[in-house]
Amino acid sequence: MSNENLRIGIVGGGLGGALLATHLGRAGYQVDLFERRSDPTAGNYVGGRSINLAISTRGIAALQEVGLAQEVLASAVPMRGRMIHARDGRTHFQPYDKDPALCINSVGRAALNTTTIAAAKSLPNVRVQFNQRCVDVDLDRPLIRLADSDSGAESDHPADLVIGADGAGSAVRRAMTRLERFTYSQDFLAHGYKELTIPPTDEGSFRMEPNALHIWPRRSFMMIALPNHDGSFTCTLFFPHDGPLSFASLRTPSDARRFFDDQFSDAVPLMPMLLHDFFANPTGAMATIRCAPWVHGDRVALLGDAAHAVVPFYGQGANASFEDCSVLVRCLRTHPGDRERALREYGAERKRNVDALADLALENFLEMRDKTASRWFHLYKRTERTLHRALPGWYTPLYTLISFSCVPYAESVRRARRANRVVAAVTLVLATLVLGAILRFGLNERWVGALGLSAVAMTGLLQLVKSRLARYSDEARRIGVRGVSV
Repeated sequence: MSNENLRIGIVGGGLGGALLATHLGRAGYQVDLFERRSDPTAGNYVGGRSINLAISTRGIAALQEVGLAQEVLASAVPMRGRMIHARDGRTHFQPYDKDPALCINSVGRAALNTTTIAAAKSLPNVRVQFNQRCVDVDLDRPLIRLADSDSGAESDHPADLVIGADGAGSAVRRAMTRLERFTYSQDFLAHGYKELTIPPTDEGSFRMEPNALHIWPRRSFMMIALPNHDGSFTCTLFFPHDGPLSFASLRTPSDARRFFDDQFSDAVPLMPMLLHDFFANPTGAMATIRCAPWVHGDRVALLGDAAHAVVPFYGQGANASFEDCSVLVRCLRTHPGDRERALREYGAERKRNVDALADLALENFLEMRDKTASRWFHLYKRTERTLHRALPGWYTPLYTLISFSCVPYAESVRRARRANRVVAAVTLVLATLVLGAILRFGLNERWVGALGLSAVAMTGLLQLVKSRLARYSDEARRIGVRGVSV
C-alpha cells in the first residue's frame, strides 16, 4: 500500500502527536489527528502539565526535519547552565558543557504545541479534528471510537494504522492492556509539583539571570525557575505530597509565607503573586510509566508519554517524544512494504532507550535537589569539564551525550560507563608509574608533586568525588532507579 493510500489515525494532538502528524503528512500519508482539547491556534490553549520545556539537540533535530526548528527557537530562551541558589542567597553557576555555545532552550508548552499544530493543519493531507475524546480503540480492525467533547455524541473512525500519542493517561494504551502478555507499570513519586511565577520588571526585563536554569536545592525538595521570552520565569516547586514538611502541611497563607521566607528568601521579593499562585494553582503528580509491547501487529503503536512517561528532571520528555517521531517515520520509510516489521523495529529501538532515560530522569532528581548544593559535587563537575577538555576523544560527560548529541540514550549510558572505566584504569597505571619512579630514582617532593598531581589528580579526583557522592545510591534505589548510574 502506497503512502497516499495508507490512512493513519493519530490519537492526541499534544507535542508528540502534532509533530508526528506533520512528519507523516510531509511523507505523503493520509493523516487524521484527533485531539480532545479545542484548537490552540485559535488562542484558547488549555495546557496539561505546566512545567516549561527544555528543548535540546534531539528535539531540535526532529523539528529541523520538518522545518520548524528556527520558528520554535525564535521564541525560546537559551540556558547555558544551572544557577544554584543557596539558602543564604549566594549563587553559583554551573555551565552545562565546556563549550559555552551549547545550551538547552526554555520553551513554553503552549507556544510549542501551537506551532506544531499549525504546521500539521497547513498540510492538505492532514485533517485535524478538535474536541474529540478517544473512548476506546478496536485494536484488530483497527477503529477509533470518539466522543465529541461538547455534545457527547460518539462516532467511529477506521484507519489502517492507529497511533496512540494521547499522553500518560492514554486511552489507546488502556485498550492495549486487554492484550495477552501486555505489561504496564505506573510508579508515582512521593513528590508533587506546583507552578509559581516570577513576573518581568515594569520595564519588561528579567529579574534574574535569563540564560540559566535556576535551582534552589534543599536536600529533600527544591524549586526551579525557567526563563520565558516575555521576561518572566516559570517557577516550579517540587515538594512532598504528605509529611511534616509537605504540600499537606502548608494549610494557610501564613504557613506558606513562613516556609518560603525560610527556604527561598531571595526569591520571595521577586514573586508578588506568590501566595495567590500557591493556593490557586493545582498540585500536580509525577509518575514513570513503562509498558510493553508498544505495538500490536501492523495496526497499532504507542508514542511519547503514552508509551514512556518520565519525570521531568533531565529535561528530555519532549525531546524523547520528538525523537520517537523521527524514528517511527524512519522505520516506516525503511520498510515500506512491511509495516509490521517497521513498527516492531521502532518499538524495540525506542523501548530500550527510553527505559534508560526513565532511570536517568529519576537519578537527576536526586542530583538537582541534593547534590547541586554539595561542595563535592561542584568539584566533581569542574573535574569532569577539565577531563572533557583534556581528553575530548576519550571522555565525554553523560550530560553532554544526553543533551547535546543524538547518541541513543542507552548507548550514551554505555559510553559514559566505559569512559569512567578508562579513567579509572589510567589513574591506576599513572599512579603505578609515579610510584615506580619514586622508588627507582628517589625523586624529591617537587618532582613527585609535578608528576603525581598533573598525571593523577584530575583522574583520581573524579573517582574520589564520585565515591563521596555514592551515599545517594540507597535513595536512588528507593525511588525506583534501576541501576544506570555511571
